[in-house]
Amino acid sequence: MLSKSCGLVGAAVLAVCLATPLSPAAADTAPPSASPSPAPPAMIDAMERDLGITEEQANARLASEERATAAQTTLSGQLGDDSYAGAWLNQDASKLTVATTDSAEAAAIESQGAQPVVVERTLVQLNDIMTKLDQTPKTARSGAALWYVDVTSNKVAVQAATVEAAETLVKESGVDGDAVTVSATTERPTPYMDIIGGSPYYIGSSRCSIGFAVTKGSTPGFVTAGHCGRAGNSTSNPSGSFQGSSFPSNDYAWVATPGHTPRPYVRGSGGALVTVRGSTQAVVGSSVCRSGSTTGWRCGTIQQHNATVTYPQGTVNGLTRTSVCAEPGDSGGSFISGGQAQGVTSGGSGNCSSGGTTYHQPVNEILSAYGLSLTVA
Repeated sequence: MLSKSCGLVGAAVLAVCLATPLSPAAADTAPPSASPSPAPPAMIDAMERDLGITEEQANARLASEERATAAQTTLSGQLGDDSYAGAWLNQDASKLTVATTDSAEAAAIESQGAQPVVVERTLVQLNDIMTKLDQTPKTARSGAALWYVDVTSNKVAVQAATVEAAETLVKESGVDGDAVTVSATTERPTPYMDIIGGSPYYIGSSRCSIGFAVTKGSTPGFVTAGHCGRAGNSTSNPSGSFQGSSFPSNDYAWVATPGHTPRPYVRGSGGALVTVRGSTQAVVGSSVCRSGSTTGWRCGTIQQHNATVTYPQGTVNGLTRTSVCAEPGDSGGSFISGGQAQGVTSGGSGNCSSGGTTYHQPVNEILSAYGLSLTVA
């Protein structure tokens, strides 16, 4: 809601240690990689605070994540829909695991510095299960809090206030029960509105946040959460208008701001500028940071991609679930991992005192939906 101030793996896991130098033997087969981009000091500071790590560990983690993202991108394309089943990092991001349904792909995976876990279902099959859950009648969906693809278990997880409510959704969807886990959760996702990524903007007397600067042709603007406004709504500071908005089902929008200058930055800790260099989706397990007007610059890790949540206003699909905390008023702001834009804050549960879970709408989906170009350095 818009406030007035708002805005199994059966085989043994063999994984590469990405934070340490390769052995001579491994170095003979590992592909070359570019040196990691230096992380902004504000990002390192926030990672130290929120992840409980040292500066050295933060830099090592970011380097591991950059290499893991490159390996994941290569392998997902090389293995293809027939066998690729996802990838994830361990807790400290020192090891990358790649899942496949075909043990014959081991050599291809090893050539990228990782070895496979053999699983039953491909990522395409898991996403198909998500689609069936998403298309289940609203009466069944409304009883569940969220559902998402969990690549680490090679299943789709469904969570609700009670196990019975989760089971109802699974039953009504007609999906294979063996491919789904159900559990009770205290999560009650609600949209965050009163947020600021780089700068605030206003819709009448209400305030929301800029996610990332974009352009469409020669027209400048920005992306934000769909629940912040509808197509045709006017904005001020900066002046503009909503050109497109989708909520629920999705939670994204873009605002055209003629006469204003798009910049490749996100406001970080203490107002320091964090540079946006691209929008490559980070691997599950990667660190990610969020900027919002209520709780400022906060960091955590990516838990799952392709999550569906049920808000009071309806169901939203295709979100990324994170351990980053947020509070009412933080909605619509920027999620960024290293220098890569990830998405705009949608909603979540919990708070920054006791901890929480926050979801973001992936930015690449917004760019594709409206034909936008992300402003990057």
